[in-house]
Amino acid sequence: MLTESARSDIAQRAFVLDTQAELASTVLPMLAHHDLLRTGLPVAQGGHGGDVRDAIAAITEVAGLSLTTAFVFWSQRAFIHYLQASGNDAARERWWDALLRGDIAGAVGLSNVIKFLSRIEALQVQAKPAAQGWCLDGVLPWVSNVRSQGFVVAAAVQPEGGGLPMVMALESGLPGLVRSPDLDLLGMRASNTAALQLNQVAVPAQALLAQAGPPYLKAARPGFLGMQCALSIGLARAALQAAAQDGGARGPLHTRVTEAQKTLGQVEAELLEGVLGDRWVADVSPLFALRMRLAGLVQEALQLELQATGGRAYLQDQQPDFGRRWRESAFIPIVTPSLTQLEGELAQHAPQVVA
Repeated sequence: MLTESARSDIAQRAFVLDTQAELASTVLPMLAHHDLLRTGLPVAQGGHGGDVRDAIAAITEVAGLSLTTAFVFWSQRAFIHYLQASGNDAARERWWDALLRGDIAGAVGLSNVIKFLSRIEALQVQAKPAAQGWCLDGVLPWVSNVRSQGFVVAAAVQPEGGGLPMVMALESGLPGLVRSPDLDLLGMRASNTAALQLNQVAVPAQALLAQAGPPYLKAARPGFLGMQCALSIGLARAALQAAAQDGGARGPLHTRVTEAQKTLGQVEAELLEGVLGDRWVADVSPLFALRMRLAGLVQEALQLELQATGGRAYLQDQQPDFGRRWRESAFIPIVTPSLTQLEGELAQHAPQVVA
């Protein structure tokens, strides 16, 4: 799906984007330059056609070259996905074209609401009714793809007096919306990851993506998580390819690499088969299980690459891609929803065993 030019651009910057933040402003324009942000969207809406499976395939390819770039890609497409699912025509008219051109960054600050719905923590953004919308106070402690050059973030807020959380789109530049300096990450440092503080931020009614947040998020969740799974697929595939190509992958190790590649292909096919339709809207447990299996496959793939490469993997001048992938793999278990959250959700939905 990627052109050779796109693959070259992404691969050449991968190490720097993982270890430094200086080129963070270039990641989204690079994706737009190679016309990737329109993947899997209807032609009538400015896209290249296809559906979310095409976006999954594209993010997978990018993740095999640079997880930082793929994560920015996913963040942008995830926000577009939520905007597409919203009934708010005014919001789409305001941001849609700019998002597809990469003129503005799209972010999904929904970690807090996922934890809230899992009964892990309270919502951290509160909304009071105002004359022409709402007034917001609170914090989004971890949001990626919030470019200093301009962003819009989907956030869940708690209405004053209780009730279902709402989902709103908050645009940079609003008075009282303050972006922190970039968080000091282990890797993926060019992902424009920061905290957002909201101090009496006036948000117009046109920024409301969903009055009832939980059913809206539930309906959009298969596509959101499906594209997120592409991060794991691409990273695992790249590590297994490196292991298979290394001379150390012989005998039993070669068999383990081949088996892992086969399993990865089966899980990917299962994901692409199930991501469309309503099956995972009604019961998301199988998708949660796939996400967890993929996280396990990432760890297995990195171990196999390490064993196939041997001591050279520890020499950055010889195997810099392995070190980058090792750091990238540490992000997979903690990206929201984290493996801990998924395990908790699956435990709650597990059938009760009757003695």
